[in-house]
Parts: sequence; C-alpha cells; structure tokens
Amino acid sequence: MIDGYTVVDAHVHAPRLSTLKPAWLEWAERFSGPHDWRSAYDADGNVVPARLDALFEAEGVDRALLFCEYSPRATGIQPIEDNLPLVAENPTRFRLVANVNPYLHHPVAAEVERQLDLGAVALKIHPVHGAFSPGDKELYAAYHVCAERGVPVIIHSGTSSFPGARASFGNPELMADVVEDFPSVQFVFAHGGRGWWYDVAAFLALARDNVWLDLSGLPPRKLPEYYARFDFTRLAGRFVFGTDWPGVPGAARNVRALLELGLPDAVVRDVLSGNAAKLYPGLGI
Repeated sequence: MIDGYTVVDAHVHAPRLSTLKPAWLEWAERFSGPHDWRSAYDADGNVVPARLDALFEAEGVDRALLFCEYSPRATGIQPIEDNLPLVAENPTRFRLVANVNPYLHHPVAAEVERQLDLGAVALKIHPVHGAFSPGDKELYAAYHVCAERGVPVIIHSGTSSFPGARASFGNPELMADVVEDFPSVQFVFAHGGRGWWYDVAAFLALARDNVWLDLSGLPPRKLPEYYARFDFTRLAGRFVFGTDWPGVPGAARNVRALLELGLPDAVVRDVLSGNAAKLYPGLGI
C-alpha cells in the first residue's frame, strides 16, 4: 500500500536484458530517474525474483501485471516463460499478461489459449511495435478467445519512441469496430492515446462501457492537460493505474503525483486498484 491506498501496477516490463535491443535499455535509463530498477537484476542481466519482489514491496505495489512481448522489429522477443519464475516467487503480487503477434503466431487463437493456460489474466496486443493494425480480422480469433474466457485485452494506443515502431498503428480509431464487435470484452488502451490521440482515446472511454485508459508512461501531473477537453473527474473513473516500469521514477512517486490532482477519494481508489480489480480476474483485491 502507498499512503493507505491499495496499488495495482497494471503495466510492468521485467524482461531478461539479453533479449532486448539497445534502445530499450536507453529508454529505461532515461526515464527511470532516481529509481534503482537495476537492483532487481544480477550481473548477467537476469531478473532475480526475490529482488524484484522486494523492490515492489518497498514501492508499495500490492499487485503487478508482468508483460511479455513478441516484437522483433522494435524491442525484441521477451517470452512469457521468462516471467514464470517471478510469479512463482510471489503468486499473490505478480500476474502474467499474454502477448501475441500475428506475424509470429499462427493460428493466433491457439497461442492465446496457450498463454492464458499458463495463468495470464489479460492479453496484450502491441500493434505499434509489431507494425500491424489491432483491428485486423486475423486478430478477431484472439478477441473471440478473450470473450469466451472473460479476459480483458490491453492495446498499446499512441506513439512509441523505439526504432522499428510504426506510430500509425497506435491510433485508437483502429479499435472503433473492435470494441463494438466484442461488447463483452473489456479493452484497456495502454498509454491512453499518448501523443496526438488523447481526445480519441478519451472519447471512446466515455462512449463505450468496455473501454478503459491505462496511465502507463504518462506523468500524472500532466493528465489534466492531456485531457483538457473532457470532464476530468468523470474521465478519471475510466483510468487504470500503471507505470510502464522500469521507465518511471518509481510507482510511489507516480501514486503521490496522482494524489495531488485533487480527485475525489473514491475515484482515486478506483484508479489505483478498484478498476483493475474489476477488469483482471483473480487479483484477490
């Protein structure tokens, strides 16, 4: 907990460093600031499960969703299997998130099923790093699996600074048909339309009951500026807290910056954990 608030960090990357391209390490060093994320790793660049668990405990994070990624053109391939020891270390704090790339996984539904069977509580789609449209009909098979399983889908929405990324696929408008075609699936727009699509993402979140905005990678103090055209308190009811760890100066700093926005206490509690508890099965909050 942080200052009496239960905290779910719904957007965490803790990969083996050897699986990453240099730009990822540059990104982590640039945006982590004083946060000593490297303390969770050994000299070979492998995550030490007990160290990562202790670091998140010290930061006050009660639950953390661990992302894998299959994006060879942007960051590399960080397989879901690499996160299994982290969940084994503390299955209460850590949860898996699946990821598929239609250029690598065929049939895509089978791979989604496989990763969900490993214990994943959500599916992440990264169209910007994979250079594909999240509305591509080939991905409908993955969305059908999530509908059947009652599992939410996290979509990268917005820009990315990594070489090889294709920002055009981060346009939330590409999801307009999908969220209508799969009304029973909860869709979380990671990074909330970061860049020049904040308005589109916010409009969809307010217009559709199955659209949410993940705050990862967004400085909390700038949120009222990014979403200036909307009723901020109402929109905040659709926020899900996430950091994009390790590219953040610590979860505790972000939580306290969020508290300074003056949102009603009930809304803050939903942002920090309540909404995640509704969306992600089995968090036990």
